[in-house]
Amino acid sequence: MADTRARGGSGALLIFAVSSLAAVGLGTFISASSDVPTGSWLRNLVAWGVGLLLAVGLAMTTPGRRVVIVPWIGAAALLVTLFNPDQDGVHRWIDIGPLHINVAMVVLPATAVALASAAPRWTAWLPAFLMLGLLVLQPDASQAAALAGVMAWITITRVSGMTTRTGLIAGAVLLAAIACGRPDPLLPVPEVEGIVGLAFGLSPWLGGLALVTLATVAALPAALTLPVPGTRLAGQALSLCLVLWALSPLFGAFPVPLVGIGMSPILGAWLGMGLLCAQMRSGAASPTPR
Repeated sequence: MADTRARGGSGALLIFAVSSLAAVGLGTFISASSDVPTGSWLRNLVAWGVGLLLAVGLAMTTPGRRVVIVPWIGAAALLVTLFNPDQDGVHRWIDIGPLHINVAMVVLPATAVALASAAPRWTAWLPAFLMLGLLVLQPDASQAAALAGVMAWITITRVSGMTTRTGLIAGAVLLAAIACGRPDPLLPVPEVEGIVGLAFGLSPWLGGLALVTLATVAALPAALTLPVPGTRLAGQALSLCLVLWALSPLFGAFPVPLVGIGMSPILGAWLGMGLLCAQMRSGAASPTPR
C-alpha cells in the first residue's frame, strides 16, 4: 500500500509538472511575441525549475500533524510584507535583491492544503484568520477572496455544527469583503494581469489555448486526488485556490497565475502541489468532523 501511495504521489507530481510547464511555457511565448523584455519571462522559467525542485523535496517528507504549522508560517510571511517598502501604499511584496515576491501567492496554495488536512483544529483556523486580516491590511482583494473561498469550502465539508460553521464562513467572507472594499491604486501590467488579452491579440487560438492550459492546471489537484480519499479535500482546496486566482482578473487588475509574468504564483502552486503529494504518499487520513 505504501508503494502504491508513493507511486501515486510521484505520478501526480509528474502530471502537474507537464501541465504547469505547458502553461508557463505558453505564457513566455506570448510575452516574447509581445516584445516583453527577455529578463521578465525568463524568470518565469527559472521559477518553474526552482519550484519543481522544492516540490520534489517537499513531496518526500511526511508532514503528518506538523502540517498545522504551515498556516502559521504563511501568517508570519505576510506580516513581514507590512514592514517592506510600500508601492503606492500597498504592501504585498518582499524584495530579495532584484526579485519582487508577492508573498500571498507563494504561501496560499500550501496553506489551502494544510487547512484541509488540519481542520477542524483551532490551531489551523486561528492563523488562517490572521492571514485574512493581514491581507486586509496589505490590501490584496484577490488573495483574500481566494483564502476566504477555500476556508468556506473546507468549513462546509469538514466542520459540523451549524453555529460554528456559520460563524467561520461569515467571519471569512466579512474579512474578504473588507479587503475587496479597500482602495487599490495600482495599475494593471499587460503581461501580468492582461496576458490573456495579449494572447487573443496575437491569435484567437493562442488565447483559447491559454485559457485551456490554465483551467487544466487548476483542475489537476482535485482530479489527481480522487483515488486517495484521505487527501481529496486537500486536492479540492488547492484546485479551488488556483481557480479563484484564475478568475480574479475578470473582476479587477489581478495577476493571471502561471501564464502571466510573475514568479510568485508559480512557486506557490509548486509548494502547494509538493505538500499535497506528501500527503498522498503518507496516506493522511481525514480528520474527524467536529
